[in-house]
Amino acid sequence: MIVCVRTTITIDDGLFEAAKQRASEKGATFSAFIQDAVRAALARGTPGKRKHRFKLVTFRGDGPLPGVDLDRTSSLLEADDVTTFGKARRR
Repeated sequence: MIVCVRTTITIDDGLFEAAKQRASEKGATFSAFIQDAVRAALARGTPGKRKHRFKLVTFRGDGPLPGVDLDRTSSLLEADDVTTFGKARRR
């Protein structure tokens, strides 16, 4: 037994008219057409979801600079500032 819920949605007039027309062309009720459209959208999955495995891009090198603690983001920002702007400020 399928239980249905009555709800109200807001869509623009043009979309409503186009959906109503398409439902009529298919010989379906507006509600059935909307249900089918929502099912099709859900079957496609989440927009933007990656279908491929994530590839981690790495660079060769000798690791972090001396004195840079990768667990302290402030040290990373300071090292970047020194590289960009020059000598570190004394505190």
